[in-house]
Amino acid sequence: MSWIDTHAHLDAAEFDGRRDSVRQRARQAGVRAVVIPAVSPGNFAAVRALAHSGGHAYALGVHPLYVAGLGEAALQLLRAAVRDALDDPRFVAIGEIGLDHFVAGADLEHQAWWCAQQLRLAREHALPVLLHVRRAQDPMAAALRRAGWAQSGCGGIAHAFNGSRQQADAFLALGLRLGFGGAMTFERARNIRRLAVALPDDAIVLETDAPDLAPAWLDAGPNEPAEVAGIGAELARLRAVSAAHIAACTSANARAALPRLQELLGGA
Repeated sequence: MSWIDTHAHLDAAEFDGRRDSVRQRARQAGVRAVVIPAVSPGNFAAVRALAHSGGHAYALGVHPLYVAGLGEAALQLLRAAVRDALDDPRFVAIGEIGLDHFVAGADLEHQAWWCAQQLRLAREHALPVLLHVRRAQDPMAAALRRAGWAQSGCGGIAHAFNGSRQQADAFLALGLRLGFGGAMTFERARNIRRLAVALPDDAIVLETDAPDLAPAWLDAGPNEPAEVAGIGAELARLRAVSAAHIAACTSANARAALPRLQELLGGA
């Protein structure tokens, strides 16, 4: 069995001094690829370097919680970084971008401006997106509709999805897959677990969001890409299918959501 972790921040400080062991554990767990999203212009170079040194993939974008104080100049930096990366086979998406209506005091209007600009950039280059959608499912779906996302065919992934079935169906209709990770492994996460069981096979991708959103069994230390295998096994248990089936389906979905990842991995 092989797995794909569609969202892990391997540049995070929690991994300093131990990235080699983190990569080794991921390989031993059968993790075929990890997608490393950027969060601001300050880590564009880091995620690119880590993808190349570790044999993984990366995305470029500005996270909604990092847009404060950033304007047109930062957007031009992103545009230039994307142009420079277009010929890089390990560059697979625009991300992590989106909306966050959870953190108190956030400038939602500025978030929305950045989100719209980055969706436009993704459309210009026919690239999928890695979306942060915390407490903002309906506004994010509306932004995607305004951007003509269903018609664009760009697709992508709604990371760490935690909406209703109706909201899930809206994102699927827009061409997105939905990311499930450690939160799904907690028995108290009833909504996420119900959704994980009810969605069709082609809707779901797996992620860790390492070093955050650790699964229920991880008592100490940061989350790691290796944990995606256990997350997949829990999803298999919930859906009453084999882990091999989940590995095959979610890996195929990740490749479909991120076509450059398919090109990078080939038939392996």
